[in-house]
Amino acid sequence: MSSSAAALSDKQQVARKTTFVSVGLNSILVVLQIAVGALAHSQALIADGVHSLSDLVSDFVVLIANRHSGAKPDADHNYGHSRYETVASLFLGALLIAVGVGMLARAGTRLANLGDIPPVHASALAVAVLVLVSKEALFRYMLREAQRVRSAMLIANAWHARSDAASSLVVAIGIIGSLAGVRLLDPIAAAIVGFMVARMGWVFGWDALQDLSDRALDESAAADLRALLLETPGVLDVHELRTRKTGDLALVDAHILVDPFISVSEGHFIAEVARTRLLKDTRVLDALIHVDPEDDMHVRSVSNLPPREQVAATLREALAAYDVHIEAVTLHYLSTGLEIQFALAARDDARRLADVDLEALRRKLGASRLEAMQMTADARLTTSPRID
Repeated sequence: MSSSAAALSDKQQVARKTTFVSVGLNSILVVLQIAVGALAHSQALIADGVHSLSDLVSDFVVLIANRHSGAKPDADHNYGHSRYETVASLFLGALLIAVGVGMLARAGTRLANLGDIPPVHASALAVAVLVLVSKEALFRYMLREAQRVRSAMLIANAWHARSDAASSLVVAIGIIGSLAGVRLLDPIAAAIVGFMVARMGWVFGWDALQDLSDRALDESAAADLRALLLETPGVLDVHELRTRKTGDLALVDAHILVDPFISVSEGHFIAEVARTRLLKDTRVLDALIHVDPEDDMHVRSVSNLPPREQVAATLREALAAYDVHIEAVTLHYLSTGLEIQFALAARDDARRLADVDLEALRRKLGASRLEAMQMTADARLTTSPRID
């Protein structure tokens, strides 16, 4: 299992555990806050209860997203389903904004009718303090677990719990003021809670929207990935390194520069080693490595050069007129021009090659360099592993 796959599995387990803890606590607090808030005539406590109810909804959203985001890639989602988490975070943000705006509207109505506000009972304060302590403890637990597995969705849910704790503090202060005879403090506290909830929703929603718009990793993370590539043996330079978020992980595209005269298989080997190094980073879901013989950001394109079939056919035809036969042709497509190396099939071909005007042939082929090599019988010998 790769590092990213292991991290995803651990993240799902933590998400289930912390979310079930949150569901259990919020279920109790919702009933307590709304019931006591209604009996004690505390609009702020009722607003806080509605806030806790939104937590329950968001917890179930997290559970659903967590279940689907761990699904393996399929024909419709080749890169997996990690963005379900981002969509869930966007939904949570929209939910918080809606709840916050509703709280503000309700508080405004209460403030416009101060004479209708009944006195608040002391039981409301006891419940507010209990909720404050419970939500702060829940926040610390959830944040610790979320940071351990580096889950943006779980961190967002943890800070949702912290916003509950902060709102409960405001509610407690409002209730204390109302008990002291300043009744408007209770609806003011409800309005403050509504504003805090709406603001938190905007922050989460905007952050999720940026990720859905293919936001890149931050500069520090990108620098770490570039360093991993540059440390790969055979990699001379790295350019066009691009990343895009998908859930809490990232897809990486990069161009690596290698020696232009190595074989295709060696260039592929270097690219595979570089990709393996990237996949060991827990922030990387997948990587695509492009091998370049030159920095294609600063050199002219080679797409206008003739293809192998044309070059090889012209070369063989021209040399056949001198009874020179070719064993192999190697082409190097570089910004400085096409470099051609060909190996002679037999020793006699080297003698007959002396009659060929290689410079004229080079110009005919449009090559920047034309080089002949002698292929001997010994050079063609290969070895194979023994099979018993």
